[in-house]
Amino acid sequence: MSQIRPRAASRMAGIAPFHVMAILAQAQALEAAGRDIIHLEIGEPDFATPAPIVEAGVAALRAGHTHYTDALGLMQLREAIAGFYATRWQATVDPAHVVVTPGASGALLLALGLLAGPGDEVLMADPGYPCNRHFVRFCDARAVTVAVDAASGFQLTLESIQRHATPATRAVLIASPANPTGTAITPDELTRIHDWCAAKGVALIVDEIYLALTYDDSEHSAARWDDVFVVNSFSKYFLMTGWRLGWLAAPAWAMPALERLAQNLFLAASTPAQHAALAAFLPATLDELEARKAELRARRDFLLPALRERGFVIPTQPQGAFYLYADCSGHTDDSGQFAQALLEQVGVAVTPGLDFGQHQPQRFLRIAYTQPLPRLVEAIVRIDGFLAR
Repeated sequence: MSQIRPRAASRMAGIAPFHVMAILAQAQALEAAGRDIIHLEIGEPDFATPAPIVEAGVAALRAGHTHYTDALGLMQLREAIAGFYATRWQATVDPAHVVVTPGASGALLLALGLLAGPGDEVLMADPGYPCNRHFVRFCDARAVTVAVDAASGFQLTLESIQRHATPATRAVLIASPANPTGTAITPDELTRIHDWCAAKGVALIVDEIYLALTYDDSEHSAARWDDVFVVNSFSKYFLMTGWRLGWLAAPAWAMPALERLAQNLFLAASTPAQHAALAAFLPATLDELEARKAELRARRDFLLPALRERGFVIPTQPQGAFYLYADCSGHTDDSGQFAQALLEQVGVAVTPGLDFGQHQPQRFLRIAYTQPLPRLVEAIVRIDGFLAR
């Protein structure tokens, strides 16, 4: 009997795969065959979750905290998050305006689900984190990607936003520090963008998942304004990637709709993960996290000049996160082929720029310094051998 296959929704044509996952799969296959691979492709810290967080999660399970929480999350955790804004960034956040979500992805999905729909446009930087534009497409809206480069620190400026804004512009999305570049927006520029958005009735979404991993200059949160959608996560600074927990701080007017969306999209974030995250703000945990942050900075400070000395152009020193966005055009005109050869020939896995947008992706590699210093030293030795071939 012949069968007619169901048709996928048209939005799927605009949602591309993560090319880095193909690199990772190939790297893992090479490891299974006995090769030693240095993983600089995945945006995940190599450190384990701090013990106080793990112990709090185990204790929650043993205490029977395995039922749903409120859709907005445990109030105790929302209060702890608000307290972190006050002490770390001197920003006043009402706990009632915090939504605990399944990762920062859940927070972005809530914000864009609220703000973007058919016919709407959301402005964002190119290069940028691919899920941002894919979430917009999932909402049947249009991601308007704005080419950025070293001249603006790979960040949007008010002038670039004004050039690309139309009557359909519904939101502007800023990531600071950003993936894949690690660069941060300046406080003055963010203020200019905020004021323009407020005057135009355009929503401002600021992704701050790497904010606590800012190494240079002071950290500044957009939560100092109460009309901004601020996304953050327990994944990066707090080293809880697999726990899948994040949050969204939102304007008061948005909370009833966000609660309805949360109830319908995912009901609630993981209850054991929420209880575990309460321990993320303990002094002992924060001391460990700051020590890990210092290790990441030391890695950046080794790898950045080492790559520059080998002909990779990194014109803007990344202020945060754990990425270097390196122009490899002095060695190749195809970063995808270069990454493939680097993996196959010397066992160093990096991510080609294709994942991060359409602005000169063939020129760039994202290199994540998420391995210990001795492994980074070995990676440079292998790159030297590769370039000498």
